Amino acid sequence: MMTGGLSEARSPTPEIQELVDEVKPTFEAKNNEKYEEFKAVSYKSQVVAGIIYYVKVHLGKDEYAHLKIFRPLPQTKDPVELMDYQMGKTKDDEVTYF
Repeated sequence: MMTGGLSEARSPTPEIQELVDEVKPTFEAKNNEKYEEFKAVSYKSQVVAGIIYYVKVHLGKDEYAHLKIFRPLPQTKDPVELMDYQMGKTKDDEVTYF
């Protein structure tokens, strides 16, 4: 993958689910809602000064959201950050740059 470019969509790994789990409290606080299900479905990544992950998350029933999660370089010791998200997504919506 080239620096700055968005990768192809991939199936989530345990590491991606851990990232999603880590930002779940922030996501729920911003939406003022609790989600029983919060499962990564697919993701793309972008290498910057760290990695930005664009993750499609199943929220239960027919609800999906796209999350933009930043993982800084390890040496910074900075925490993972939920940068942005998009609600109202469907199972078939492709995760794209936003």
